[in-house]
Amino acid sequence: GLSVAPAHGSLVGIYNGEEFVFEESGWYVVNLLKLLWHYGLNPLRMYMWVEDVLDKFMRIYRYQTHDYAFSSNERLLHALGGNDFTRMLNQTIDEAMQKAGFSHKFINEVVCPAMRVNYGQGVNINGFVGAVSLAGVESGLWSVKGGNKLVCTGLIYASKADVIPGTVLSIEPKIRPRATGDPVKLYQVTYNTASGPTADTYDIVVIAAPLSRKMANITFKNFDPPVPEFPNPYHQTVTTLVHGRLNAFFFGYRDPSAFHLGAIFTTENPKLFVNSLGVVSPVEDAGGEGKPPSRSAVWKVFSKEALTKEQLSLLFSSYDSVKAKSWLAYPRYSPPEKCPPVILHDKIYYLNGIERAASAMEMSAIAAKNAALLAYHRWYGNSDRIDQEDLHEKLKTEL
Repeated sequence: GLSVAPAHGSLVGIYNGEEFVFEESGWYVVNLLKLLWHYGLNPLRMYMWVEDVLDKFMRIYRYQTHDYAFSSNERLLHALGGNDFTRMLNQTIDEAMQKAGFSHKFINEVVCPAMRVNYGQGVNINGFVGAVSLAGVESGLWSVKGGNKLVCTGLIYASKADVIPGTVLSIEPKIRPRATGDPVKLYQVTYNTASGPTADTYDIVVIAAPLSRKMANITFKNFDPPVPEFPNPYHQTVTTLVHGRLNAFFFGYRDPSAFHLGAIFTTENPKLFVNSLGVVSPVEDAGGEGKPPSRSAVWKVFSKEALTKEQLSLLFSSYDSVKAKSWLAYPRYSPPEKCPPVILHDKIYYLNGIERAASAMEMSAIAAKNAALLAYHRWYGNSDRIDQEDLHEKLKTEL
């Protein structure tokens, strides 16, 4: 199995472009008093609000344990949280939290920085992904020793899947005769490998990559009706890893030795050219994480655009190594959200539509399990296991 990496939390500061509006202390009681002074009971109420969303969301594991599946992402979410979850897709996290009575100051200085570090966007993202983002800044999260990528390789190994390295070019429906002479519908998948284009036919196809011209650029040939295109743009995030010494003066510190923060989140400010900065450790050993960055450290910087040399010189007093990677990390959220269908064609299933609700590793795993159950039940005609309402109450009575 996989091992949990040892984790040590860093002290966090929230920077508004001119000063730190909040700085975490190493003392729990001091942090509690600071939060009460700045934000009253908003932090406690936020914890309870997020927990309520998560409690309802966790029902999916029980439903899937009992082999229930859903034919659309909206139906899946409605089965978990009813109209509340549907409503969260159609309003911003700002609107949802204001309606719940949270203060503007708290939303701007605590909620917005969490959105910026997790999704590179502000409080105009939908309420559901906003709740997922807030869950991501609470304590109790963990990572895999050796890197979270081991989850993917481990799943491939456990499934005994036959992995074909290649890029899918097109999918086309075909009708082939069975040995009995009856026609059977199949899908011809054409893909590019090191040895050139190759094609294979399959009964069922599951697409687990975002359907976008800039990403999984798959052509659907000769479908009637045609498979629609989904104009769901993805948001660019630039990750820059810098080995160097942070310039504490840039963040308003006159004495660099007094700087002990290991993570800096930011509020919405057009002058700011970064979303967040944080000290990272090797995946084999997280022991250094959380220690005050008194000397050179590896900092992970999130930004919307590639950092210039001038910007790097402002952020760091000295550095000797820079690695930057631009990627389309998650959808560009703009409620009201409409998720792409799970069923693209008779036996073609699409996982990544769930990202329109919220993009996360866990969401992808849930979408995959749902698609597997849905494909199985539709193949064998088990309609009593698809799109069932009131499952929460129904499963209570089964115990």
